[in-house]
Amino acid sequence: MPPATAEEDTAPLVLKTDSGDHTYSVEVADSPGEKARGLMFRRSLPQDHGMIFLYDPPQAASMWMQNTYIPLDMIFITEQGTVLRIEANTEPFSKTVIDSGGIAEAVLELNAGEAARIGLKPGDQVVFPGLGSEPARELEKSGTW
Repeated sequence: MPPATAEEDTAPLVLKTDSGDHTYSVEVADSPGEKARGLMFRRSLPQDHGMIFLYDPPQAASMWMQNTYIPLDMIFITEQGTVLRIEANTEPFSKTVIDSGGIAEAVLELNAGEAARIGLKPGDQVVFPGLGSEPARELEKSGTW
């Protein structure tokens, strides 16, 4: 299966941390095929880009790094749009299952080290259209997105 390309549709996502707001352009994986492929076979990912996996209904999510060349930070996100757990610097090609540690509405994948660089921690807010967070709903209503 060919790798997805950076030209695919993206949407803005904001991580709100103690160091400020950090905006990323993320690809959305919401179909079974997109979720299965994820970032597999990609050789690079721009620093301000990522991929978000959406789950409806929210569920215990699990990920792995099979066929993934890029080390990643995996950020598990609750129904309330807050960071549940961060699995930092995942190992490329690993078949080890990475568990959400609770019920997740989404999983965000960024380049390894990005979560530490911006000081992201559990409880921080994630703003993205479609997530259950109040800030995301307000942005959608206002048309700011």
